[in-house]
Amino acid sequence: MPERPDRLDRLDRSARPDRSDREPATPPGVDIVGRTAVVRPVGEIDIDTAPTLSRALTHALTYVATSRADRIVADCSRVTFCDSSGLNALIAARLQAVEAGTTIHLANPAPQLQRLLEMTGAAPLFPREDPA
Repeated sequence: MPERPDRLDRLDRSARPDRSDREPATPPGVDIVGRTAVVRPVGEIDIDTAPTLSRALTHALTYVATSRADRIVADCSRVTFCDSSGLNALIAARLQAVEAGTTIHLANPAPQLQRLLEMTGAAPLFPREDPA
């Protein structure tokens, strides 16, 4: 009978497959457009890149706190993949936004991200901000 790897072996970060072929993530910046703080993540949002998205969304919240913006839009048009770490970053930022009296809108989420939001029940938490 073949040996099965222990569950911890399969979860070991050093045993992760080489992901050098993936699109490099560009740290999202925050732009102010009118009274909106716009965050534009690019590439994959996963366990490695979700902290960068969290920092950008937290930075956007500072614009709301200083009255330079009324709301936040995450333009997801260039996101190619999002896993549970990315979803967690979005939900954590949404909680902070609610505490600050604002919302985080999502613009142009790719079908994979939209499906993740729907499957987890998180879609209603993020108003859509798609161009007409």
